[in-house]
Formats: sequence, structure tokens, C-alpha cells
Amino acid sequence: MHSDPVASRSAEHRDSSREHRNGNGVPHLDAVSLAIVEQLQEDGRRPYAAIGKAVGLSEAAVRQRVQKLLDQGVMQIVAVTDPLTVGFRRQAMVGVNVEGDVAAVADALAAMDECEYVVMTAGSFDLMVEIVCEDDDHLLEVINKRIRAVPGVRSTESFVYLKLKKQTYMWGTR
Repeated sequence: MHSDPVASRSAEHRDSSREHRNGNGVPHLDAVSLAIVEQLQEDGRRPYAAIGKAVGLSEAAVRQRVQKLLDQGVMQIVAVTDPLTVGFRRQAMVGVNVEGDVAAVADALAAMDECEYVVMTAGSFDLMVEIVCEDDDHLLEVINKRIRAVPGVRSTESFVYLKLKKQTYMWGTR
């Protein structure tokens, strides 16, 4: 934490000037940006003044950093709900095997509201898709009538969630 206002402004300028991208075009996050992300992961409504105090920047500098992180797509600030408490009692991960263009199938599945997570994989499945549904009938309808109807879907295997033991969003700073 900085006690000298001139030193603080100098540190803020120095920190913000370090912003650059790596060879893959991904923004490089310095220790201060990572600390800001960590603060927001703990409490997405934490005031910028409190974050600034924790990371050694002014409220204005934190506000600028947060906006830049949002603009770059590094993070989002969202409300995360527990699906059970808002009427979605069935979740499943579905492994999908594809014939032909995997990306086209991934795009079709990503367009479905029930598909919360779609990832192209290497291994037993071409795609892994997390589905959130109201109940078993809804899950069956999504898998049987919608996912399996997508051109290129060869087969599916469903892994129904019985109990969620851990879900965290803290991985971005470790």
C-alpha cells in the first residue's frame, strides 16, 4: 500500500503502462490486475475504494483497470445463481461424438438456451456440453429431440448430476 500520493500516482502510471499482450494476443495481467480480479471474485459488488485500498491504487485507477479488464473480455461481473433455487432441478454433462465439422455442431449446441457450457475436446468425446433443465422430462427432450437432431451428431452419453459438491470461479488468479 502506498502512503505517499505522488508515489501512488507514479505506481499507478507504471502499472497501467505494463499492459501488453503475449504472443497469442492474450492480454498479460500484472500482479495488480490479478489482485483486482481476485477481490471481485470474492465479492463482485466490492466498492472500488475498498479494492484500491487492498491493492494499493486509487479508486479511479481501479475503476479504469476494471473497465479495461471488462472491455478486453478478461472477466465478466455477473450474478451466479444456484439452478436448484430458480427452478432448474436437473443438470447433466453430455459427451457428444460428431461426424464431420465439430465446430458447426458446437455452434448449433451453443445456440441452445439449455446448453450452458460447450467445449471442443480431445479424447472419448468431440464435445462436452453442460445442460441445465427444469426436470428429467425437459432433459430428455433436450437430448433426444434437440441435441441428437443436430446434423453431424453421431452419439451422446449423458452424465446426470446427482449432487454438486464444488463449484468455484476462483481459478482465474491462481
